[in-house]
Amino acid sequence: MLGILAGVFIGLGAMYAVLVVSDASLGFGLSRILGGLVFSMGLIMVVIAGAELFTGNNLLVMAWADGKISMGEVLRNWAIVCLANFVGAAGLAVLVYLSGHYKMNAGGVAEAYTKIAAAKCNLSFQQAFFSGMLCNVLVCLAVWMSQAGRSVSDKMLVIIFPVSAFVAAGFEHSIANMYLIPMGLLMKWEYGAIAGTEMITWIGFLKTLVLLFWVTWPEVAAL
Repeated sequence: MLGILAGVFIGLGAMYAVLVVSDASLGFGLSRILGGLVFSMGLIMVVIAGAELFTGNNLLVMAWADGKISMGEVLRNWAIVCLANFVGAAGLAVLVYLSGHYKMNAGGVAEAYTKIAAAKCNLSFQQAFFSGMLCNVLVCLAVWMSQAGRSVSDKMLVIIFPVSAFVAAGFEHSIANMYLIPMGLLMKWEYGAIAGTEMITWIGFLKTLVLLFWVTWPEVAAL
């Protein structure tokens, strides 16, 4: 259940970010920075509410390396949390779709979802590998540093900068993609004529997730 909540929280952060970047009146740099700042809400809710997020739980490798837990326990946690994150993120995508949120900004939000999902479904191996690694180094650092916070405001402050940095830089977060790509698929179903929807496929979705999950070991080792 905590894993499902984490998927929902990250999905809400992604929804907030898409709303910002769909505004064409903002310049490139400003839209990226503002989108990253509001996306931070997702990880803030995960940490403050105590939910279980796959990308943050990659830090379990440190406990394994210290001999405190077994590799079987690490893999079990990752498998359960990852599946639960998907249920939460994809489930939120369905709810957001049914709410009609994508119709905002005269359909600009739907177009933004389409562009984002199409790009994520067509990442090369090199892009997914290094982008996923850099993203999760920043996510793990945000979670790790938040443990030093003594108050809610302390934790929020140390989370905002690493998370907003990876979003602004366009790095790939596997759980955020579990919300964004299903939203793109729903946009494809709703608006098949929008340019770029043909690039959004379930195969592309699965390929992207597999590539991002594959970088778990190197990204944690980079710490």
